[in-house]
Amino acid sequence: MSEYRLEMRGVCKSFPGVKALDKAQLRLRPGTVHALMGENGAGKSTLMKCMFGIYKMDQGEIFYEGKKVHIGDPLQALHMGIAMVHQELQPIPERSVAENVFVGRYPVKKLLGFIPVVDHAKMFEDTARVLKEVRMNFDPKQRLGELSVSQMQSVEIAKAVSADCKVLILDEPTSSLTAAEVEALFRIIADLKSKNVSIVYISHKMDEILRISDEVTIMRDGKYIGTWDAKELTTDKIITQMVGRELTNLYPPRENVPGEVVLEVRDFTSIHPRSFRNVTFNLRKGEILGVGGLVGAQRTELMEGLFGVRSHSKGEILYKGQKLHINRPRDAIQKSIAMLTEDRRGTGIMGVLSVEDNISIASLDHYLDFGIMINSKKVDALVQENVKKMAIKTPSGKTQIQSLSGGNQQKVLIGRWLANNPDILILDEPTRGIDVGAKYEIYCIIAELAKQGKSIIMISSEMSELIGMSDRIMVMCDGRVTGFIDGKDATQENIMALATQFE
Repeated sequence: MSEYRLEMRGVCKSFPGVKALDKAQLRLRPGTVHALMGENGAGKSTLMKCMFGIYKMDQGEIFYEGKKVHIGDPLQALHMGIAMVHQELQPIPERSVAENVFVGRYPVKKLLGFIPVVDHAKMFEDTARVLKEVRMNFDPKQRLGELSVSQMQSVEIAKAVSADCKVLILDEPTSSLTAAEVEALFRIIADLKSKNVSIVYISHKMDEILRISDEVTIMRDGKYIGTWDAKELTTDKIITQMVGRELTNLYPPRENVPGEVVLEVRDFTSIHPRSFRNVTFNLRKGEILGVGGLVGAQRTELMEGLFGVRSHSKGEILYKGQKLHINRPRDAIQKSIAMLTEDRRGTGIMGVLSVEDNISIASLDHYLDFGIMINSKKVDALVQENVKKMAIKTPSGKTQIQSLSGGNQQKVLIGRWLANNPDILILDEPTRGIDVGAKYEIYCIIAELAKQGKSIIMISSEMSELIGMSDRIMVMCDGRVTGFIDGKDATQENIMALATQFE
């Protein structure tokens, strides 16, 4: 009997113009948490998709329970006892929680003794049992689209647990979870370990890795670098192996000097009574204004209201003293306001289109000849400039964006708005799911934009990021602004105190 539950040996996988995996390997022991780490584009998710049957390996072998196996598709992987929670959620929002948990494997009963139909009663009962097992208080009959992104991620975790798996792949499972939800996830992981389940845990959050992992495998540029006992590692050692160099500063020096007020928001209130209300703040030229708060504080909803995605019942927005009427995103874009959304897959990228299309889509009006024809040469030059400036890893501008890693997709989205040369840039969780090296690059871009006089509003759930990057921090709780903190005076404690200041 092998000491490993699952082994991947010499895995190679290429896409047009790029070798994503080059003789990669992984060995999982029963009843352990095995962290898989590396920068965006290192091949972590690609390796897991080969294990789960989403991608077909060009070369390599998989051994499961000591026997060589071929995993042709995800359904076969599930039947073998391998489950995966993806970094990019793929919910079916119009169906119930239960239908999402059991999609593709609904319990069936025979109607009139021979007609197979879905056994809804059993499905709801089994879903309720699984949700209780993972300590999630959702109604199995509730429409999934009514839940938040973090709650949808919790449902995905419940879905994986319901498969009674022996190997569970968690790809950035805490990227949208609150601190309380993260603790609940860690309890689930501990329960699964006690049941001898092997867990692959992909995350860029070093504190999580060092806290829950037994072993750590690090990849770089599609290659296997090594595997270590988690107790032997420190954050610095992990970063050095991931990026191939030492990173001495997590945040760039702030050289921006905030100037006059350019944006004023007064008494801004949503049409929905349980959303943002009576919000008043200002934003200065060249300022980075951080926005802190717990999930549910309505930070995203507020910024979507300012950008014209959501309607408001009262309040006003003034730009350089002039009142703005923003009823839709087009109005905001025309007033030189840009917004990078939190949900990269759902409201950010256009997956079937190219990198070029995704970068240029918001600024095509600037590249028209005679007002009607797109000047392809100018668009190509724009795309090449942004690919170089953002250090986007892509074979070419014609590559479909969905084939890029999450971090590179995020860089494309930032490049999209920079191409439009906005004066005000709203960034909603700009480094979510991005590795430490790419984070620093994005921080440098944000700092440089502020230095150039651009005004930045940055929502972040990482308090260290807020403290490290913000000139001021606006904290919200339950739809209200509960206070402002000067960046120099900010601590995790005083941010949290304001973030939990309920009425």
